[in-house]
Amino acid sequence: MALGVPAQTVTDACGPDPGFFCELVFDNTENERLAEIIGWVVERPLRIILILLVAWIIKKIVHKVIERAVARLVRQSETETEEQLESAGKLDFGARAAKAINRIQERQARSAQRIETIAAVLKSLATALILAVAALLCLSELNIDLAPLIAGAGIAGLAVGFGAQSLVRDFLAGMFILIEDQFGVGDVVDVGDTSGTIEKVSLRTTTLRDVGGVVWTVPNGEIRRTANHSQLWSRAILDIGVSYDTDIDQASEIMKAVADELWQENDPDLTVLEEPSVWGVQELGNDAVVIRLVVKTDPSEQWGVGRVLRARIKKAFDEAGIEIPFPQRTVWIRNENDAVENPEPSSVGRRERAVGTGDDVAPAELPGDSGGHDGGNGGDE
Repeated sequence: MALGVPAQTVTDACGPDPGFFCELVFDNTENERLAEIIGWVVERPLRIILILLVAWIIKKIVHKVIERAVARLVRQSETETEEQLESAGKLDFGARAAKAINRIQERQARSAQRIETIAAVLKSLATALILAVAALLCLSELNIDLAPLIAGAGIAGLAVGFGAQSLVRDFLAGMFILIEDQFGVGDVVDVGDTSGTIEKVSLRTTTLRDVGGVVWTVPNGEIRRTANHSQLWSRAILDIGVSYDTDIDQASEIMKAVADELWQENDPDLTVLEEPSVWGVQELGNDAVVIRLVVKTDPSEQWGVGRVLRARIKKAFDEAGIEIPFPQRTVWIRNENDAVENPEPSSVGRRERAVGTGDDVAPAELPGDSGGHDGGNGGDE
């Protein structure tokens, strides 16, 4: 500042915080108007450009840090995948090995896609935050009072926060689902209220299709717990009941032989990963002794393996004369019209109760029946 020039004059020309160019022009010309113009035309744009440049540099640095973190996750995923591929390559069965390799490669692609999605979201959030701060600094350089703006933004943010708290919760839950890889497209999951095959996973919602073909859209924030039936491997658990007079050891041997046969077939669509195991008697029920058979399978194949094994075990038990118990009921036949004249249940016609329902069945004529009683049975395995 030149000697003899009042400080208030410089403040009036260049503001309470005089810039270098404004003060320089005022010191040399003592022209307030010219100094003010220089401050607005030269100095303030230079400050705004500097703020934007610093913001751009910070954005690049933050993005680089995020990319390195993501690259570390990708390398870790690739290492795990390579180990799994080496393990799958040691399989003796070509079809099973090829299927295992395809499944591992699909998991690798899904993992890479998930990591890229997370990186894109983090980059977007970082960019938005940095630009918001830079915009506020630029507005302050234009002598715009930010206090009302910040207060209004705070009130608006508070209102939006109350109104969109469920939306924010859904987004945060979606982020953790992606980061932790709780499930992905193609997995069979149970999310509490419904279960089915995952068709789409976004930051806000998860879309799945149940066994009936119904598509369910579930907000991620509503998912409290997840049961995933398709992670790495699955297990088919068969509880088979036999009558009490059955030789338990013989029945267990038959079940083990049937399961071993399926294991040795090496069917790529019914992949059994290791030797099946009979765990023994699981329950002593009212009508049957329950024997448990456990088979380790590829993900999501436990249901198909279980259905095939149940059919084969049933045939094997029939050949060995082993009975699978089922509920039985005796039905008495009578004619209600002649009930008064002939109280014995031996006349033509009948009324019976449907098994397990308690509802009366309408009378029907039975030509050729001469009375007595007829035995019946019903029930499912």
